[in-house]
Amino acid sequence: MAPAGGGAAAGHGAAGRYRGAVPLALSAPTQSRTMILDVVRASRTISRVELATATGLTQATVSTVVRRLIDEGLVVEVGRGASTGGKPRTLLAIEPTARYALGVQLGTDGTTFVLADLGGAIVSRWRRGALVGTDPGHAVGTIAAEVDGIVERSGIDRRRLTGLGVVAPGPLQAATRIVLAQPPMTAWVDFPVRERLEAATRLPVLLDNDATATAAGLYWADGIAPTTTLAALFMGQGVGAGLLTGGRVFRGASGNAGEVGHVTVDLDGPVCWCGNRGCVEALAGPAAVVERARAAGVDLGDDDRPVLAAFGALARLALAGDRVALDLVEDSARYLAVAAHTLVNVVDPDLLVLTGPAFAVAGPLYLPVVAQHVAEHRFARGSGPVQVRLSTHGPESAALGAATLVLQAELAPRGAEAPLT
Repeated sequence: MAPAGGGAAAGHGAAGRYRGAVPLALSAPTQSRTMILDVVRASRTISRVELATATGLTQATVSTVVRRLIDEGLVVEVGRGASTGGKPRTLLAIEPTARYALGVQLGTDGTTFVLADLGGAIVSRWRRGALVGTDPGHAVGTIAAEVDGIVERSGIDRRRLTGLGVVAPGPLQAATRIVLAQPPMTAWVDFPVRERLEAATRLPVLLDNDATATAAGLYWADGIAPTTTLAALFMGQGVGAGLLTGGRVFRGASGNAGEVGHVTVDLDGPVCWCGNRGCVEALAGPAAVVERARAAGVDLGDDDRPVLAAFGALARLALAGDRVALDLVEDSARYLAVAAHTLVNVVDPDLLVLTGPAFAVAGPLYLPVVAQHVAEHRFARGSGPVQVRLSTHGPESAALGAATLVLQAELAPRGAEAPLT
């Protein structure tokens, strides 16, 4: 297996693709390489003949590109498939140990770290206390120390580590800084997160929205077909969505598409931290539900318990049959179902996934409500059902997405259209 080349210098060349450059038109060789890599990754194992069929490329082009990918160490031959009457076909797969990436989710309740390989598998995961309520400069030093520690403990060659993805609730500006934040993240507004982390870790750094990253992580790690249009409804302390079609994340003009948690569903509703009134998040997000539960006398532990921990306690009470807890969660689920229905009508996806740390605990309570509402109220319901399911990566889905966005950029050849900008 050929080593990943270049060390830090090569890594920072890749980082140029994170910096919002104007996308370039893809040349035919570039398109072929990107397409083949994506199909091999999504298929797990596939033959050259099947690649030609799946991509529409000629067998000669497939053979040429695959040979180069093997030389780069990104693709390997992994045996032969079953015979269909002729010579058994050689199967190809992504070489997972060729590249690695780190993902970090900055959450209000804790900080989640994930080390993922090129196949999208989680090699290591760990969680520590929240950093968003601390001085951002101190947090940068802590993250850098954690990165050094995980690289040392995992035993991976640092030259194979392509970069660090960091995700936080939006909105973000030009993938460099946070421009608006709920408490306790206000100290991070306009702090040069990416610049400081790159200096501290000596790695290229990608900064993105947590919900957006989650969509990429689901696509990458779950082997979702490149033809799928995916909407990931994310609920952490807040509510948002990540959108992906044709294997590419949709970001919108400012990079903040998918903020479905800030759709107004009650014109006279409570004021949201974003400044608007009656947002889905203000009515149905974990913080709002926890506040109502405490007002109703539900015991969720100490008043200073982190919101997601308290919400998890409420969800467990609801799952155990506590009537008050169940009513509160079901009320939240009805608002979330309206947000999901709105998202489905606007995006028209094949697949809607409920993901994020809040759904990791309460997902079984939300899923049937959301699925039924979408099935009954989707505008295009005559065209076939939208698949609605829970993510299997709930607690670390955003951190995994951060890592896979870095890996996706690494697989895009130099000069190609950047899927991350």
